[in-house]
Amino acid sequence: MNWRLPLWSTLFLALASAGLTRSAEPPSAVSEGAALAAELRSAVPPEDLEVTGLIRVRHADGRRTSQPFRYRVVSRPDQWQHIYETFPSGTRPPVSLAVTHQLNAAPVYELSGRVDAGGQPAGSVTLAGDRAMIPFAESDFWLADLGLEFLHWPEQRIDRNTRLTMRKGRSCRVLESINPRPGAAGYTRVRSWVDIKTGGIIIAEAYGSDNRPAKEFEIGGFTKVNDRWELKNLEMRDLRTDSRTILEFHYEGRD
Repeated sequence: MNWRLPLWSTLFLALASAGLTRSAEPPSAVSEGAALAAELRSAVPPEDLEVTGLIRVRHADGRRTSQPFRYRVVSRPDQWQHIYETFPSGTRPPVSLAVTHQLNAAPVYELSGRVDAGGQPAGSVTLAGDRAMIPFAESDFWLADLGLEFLHWPEQRIDRNTRLTMRKGRSCRVLESINPRPGAAGYTRVRSWVDIKTGGIIIAEAYGSDNRPAKEFEIGGFTKVNDRWELKNLEMRDLRTDSRTILEFHYEGRD
């Protein structure tokens, strides 16, 4: 069964046939975690991709909104980009985010279409690191979430207490990423359930400065498109505000 998955789950394809590096002697939790994070960071998309969909948000105050968007993957010899572009909807202007990845380098986030507190255009900005922990298009997904920023933190370790566990019917390893400089609104650590067979992240939990779960990420269901399995949606829940965002993907040629 072939899966072509956008966003976080692009990792499935890039790692499905590679497997994890194993040493002759049992690795430590830190060395094994560092190796796994490096594998995830270097997962170059196997092909370019373009798909449209909707950003569905249930806000903390109970409002429900939706905004159409387009997602693209663009690969170049020395880098690859994940590009998210919303379309105008009601009073919300279009917003564009380009996340640029390079081997052995942290992501760079180029955000345009922002508005200031007065509702006026604020121009484009380039961000990196914890400065990218801001919402994308009024959703529960931060820029840093979409760029998998936590995989670039210096401390990565395998959780030995839950070394092999089941999530969504899949055998997983639990990778814990520690933020050395958590901001007031940022994450202190992220726990990721990584599929043993495919190498993709299927669930992740982000913890706040109080060491309590702040947000949860989860991949959704799949749909068959031209004999290939495609991801139908991604979900991010903010446990502090009880808001939720679903990125819903629409495909042409659906069986």
